[in-house]
Amino acid sequence: MKYIQDLKLLHSKLREYHVEEMFDREKQLPFTLQQYEQDEMILLEGMDLKTLLFLVEGKVKITSSVETGKSLLLRFVQPFSIIGDIELIRKVPVQSQVKAVNECLLIGLHVDYIKQHEMNNPKFLHTLLEHVSYKLQTCTTASRVNLLASVENKFASYLISTISPAPENVFGIELKTSNIKEIADLLGTTYRHLNRVIHSLSQRKIIERDKNSIRILNWVKLEEVSNGIRYK
Repeated sequence: MKYIQDLKLLHSKLREYHVEEMFDREKQLPFTLQQYEQDEMILLEGMDLKTLLFLVEGKVKITSSVETGKSLLLRFVQPFSIIGDIELIRKVPVQSQVKAVNECLLIGLHVDYIKQHEMNNPKFLHTLLEHVSYKLQTCTTASRVNLLASVENKFASYLISTISPAPENVFGIELKTSNIKEIADLLGTTYRHLNRVIHSLSQRKIIERDKNSIRILNWVKLEEVSNGIRYK
């Protein structure tokens, strides 16, 4: 992670997502602008929350540890999202792993400042309530998906939730095969079973697999296979 010392960019993002509207505009809040690289860990499960984060660029992956020591996929998050709201309200350690899928930009506001100045602010608390309620909804959906959906449904949903097709390049969507073991763990299945699913999708010309990557060939069919499931 690195701090971006660019006040123009910071103020642009604050305006774009109406962040300052949650707070007293007459005060100069100690916002920071933080940049994370692809695959960089943003928060670790069990750590103390130091900063409430507002995702304003990029995509992050939220996972939760299970008893086997592996991680289970909960959802993908895109702007505008608040990270750390549950921990702030409940006064508990970080509950999930938060990892950058691609390069991400986040606005931070230190928890100590919030506790001293904003916990009686109705606009701020209302915004937190909206985001926490949405997370409850998505976590309920994720739990149902992890219990009831087939591996084929979940893998198709993973691809759709991870990447959006570029309008001008529908076929240029790839997934590195080196990630297959990790994806199997996240979907709660085995590497062997996921490979069988990938083989089946390849046989049906929905995806194409070579030595180093998987390419999506038919986005419409992949949508059908996902059965409407989304990790969002």
